[in-house]
Amino acid sequence: MMRDKKVIYNRIKSEGLLPLFYHDDTEVCIAVTNALFKANVSIIEFTNRGENAIKNLQAIIKERDSSMPELLIGVGTVINADEARLFIELGADFLVSPFFDETVNTAAVKAKIPYLPGCMTPREIHLAVAAGCTTIKLFPGNVLGPAFVEAIRPLFNDIDFIVTGGVETNQENITSWFKSGVSAVGLGSKLITKNIITNKDYNSLTETAISVKTVINQIRDNNY
Repeated sequence: MMRDKKVIYNRIKSEGLLPLFYHDDTEVCIAVTNALFKANVSIIEFTNRGENAIKNLQAIIKERDSSMPELLIGVGTVINADEARLFIELGADFLVSPFFDETVNTAAVKAKIPYLPGCMTPREIHLAVAAGCTTIKLFPGNVLGPAFVEAIRPLFNDIDFIVTGGVETNQENITSWFKSGVSAVGLGSKLITKNIITNKDYNSLTETAISVKTVINQIRDNNY
């Protein structure tokens, strides 16, 4: 699959929602991916948080290539150059880290794919931007809060922020983030809940994802 950095960055921004998840069970991973795709989610982050990450990423990419060719798949929790190169080779469309790592950034630049580093302070954001990053993951969101984004937004006018960690699926919470100046929200366990996985209630996941996307579109229609 041909990767285009600009297309991927624009997709993150236009979608406004980046679901992120990991599960040890391959069938669960594929079911979650399909449920999100049914909600017209066209970009996801599969996190490197377990021993089956490689195997399950390969399965998701195979499923994508056969039935969801327009879906973009990034890999999160990439913390060093070796992991970066491995996941790039496996076909990751973009990389995400919980912090900024120069070696991961270098690998992403070489592969011409986006790198979204996690940052928590203005200095961390500055260092990532100085290295060429144009989209920053603010993490953990529930610690920083929308007021933090609103305060730093004027310092980084040309940078897109995506907030993850503690973001809720309800309208009030999502609105507060977009009103503060983020371009997208990352939703993990608040969207892909334990109950959904345990009960295999993937229709509920599709419905919730549709609801979140509807809220985001309404917020944007109100020019937040």
